[in-house]
Amino acid sequence: MNAHVSKLGDVTLSVLPPVARFNLRIAPDDLKAASGAFGLELPTGVGQGAHKGSRSAWCMGPDEWLLHAPEAQQDAIETAFAGIRQTAAHSLVVISDREITYGLSGPRATELLTTGCPIDLSRIAVGNAKRTVFDYAQVVLIRDGETDWRLEVWRSFAPHVEALLSTAQHEFESGF
Repeated sequence: MNAHVSKLGDVTLSVLPPVARFNLRIAPDDLKAASGAFGLELPTGVGQGAHKGSRSAWCMGPDEWLLHAPEAQQDAIETAFAGIRQTAAHSLVVISDREITYGLSGPRATELLTTGCPIDLSRIAVGNAKRTVFDYAQVVLIRDGETDWRLEVWRSFAPHVEALLSTAQHEFESGF
């Protein structure tokens, strides 16, 4: 896996810088405490995203959230959640090093993702996210704009996903 940017035709594919990434599991009744600890109101609809300053959160299930923040804030976030543990039982797992994030942008970025993703990507609103698969690798797709996406994939699957994206990108460029 190469930390690079490739531009072929209408799509730019890049490996994005690391972020502090967390998986939060908490009962919906304790969401107010978790929102306070993270510093933004966590969304409640599955797939919905919330963003405030440099922090973002996506609801991935009825009691599961994906949280992103700058790497330098990781310890402060862990400390804030430790502070609510006695009154709001939860599991906060740091998954920062587990995943690689690819950025895809350009007029055909959505089409490029469809080469390995079986869901209707038009149903993901800007700012929202969806857990799905790319080929056989579990991924999280985050839609940052009409033609801008982030694809988060486990490090162990990243070379496979990157190779598929690059192959599809080359096929797009050659007119297939």
